[in-house]
Amino acid sequence: MTAEASATRRTRLTPERERELYAAVVELLREVGYEALTMDAVAARTRSSKATLYRQWKGKPELVATALRHSKPVSAADIDTGSLSGDLHEIIRCHDEAETKRDQELMRGLAHAAFQNEDLFRALRELLIEPELENFRAMVQRAVDRGELAADNPAREFVPHLLFGGALARPIIEGVDPDPDFSHRYIDAVVVPALRLS
Repeated sequence: MTAEASATRRTRLTPERERELYAAVVELLREVGYEALTMDAVAARTRSSKATLYRQWKGKPELVATALRHSKPVSAADIDTGSLSGDLHEIIRCHDEAETKRDQELMRGLAHAAFQNEDLFRALRELLIEPELENFRAMVQRAVDRGELAADNPAREFVPHLLFGGALARPIIEGVDPDPDFSHRYIDAVVVPALRLS
């Protein structure tokens, strides 16, 4: 099959239908977890055929990773406040606190599943994590281009690590999930000084 024919086959779902399907997949993930989620269950929940699902996505790992990518409340690609500090704070502001807590629970379960399932790990890396890392690199490069961040600052490549590290560590160290107040204070106390931003 040619690339054009393959692309035609993969574009049969309307954008509205895709959004409905992605929302249903994430809902199922929250309900049963990755291991118990099946393509049969997705097909039933979305009133789709399994053939349609497999035609659009190679399998469950790709469907789950794509659904998560398209269900994110905000992407780093959508934010440009004019300063890197402002961009990082805006990422926090764009996330509803209750939804963030649910997402943290979902991602903890997925992280466990990904280390047990090589196909899921690869799909999450390729379809969810790497595209967002590229968006962060573009965000940081804008700061360099504006002159607010030194091009040779060794911390620039660790912005995602800095941003998400505190959120991942707080439940382990303090026994509570991060909230917006914690995240904003963390950015000001840790991320901004590490990047030597004004």
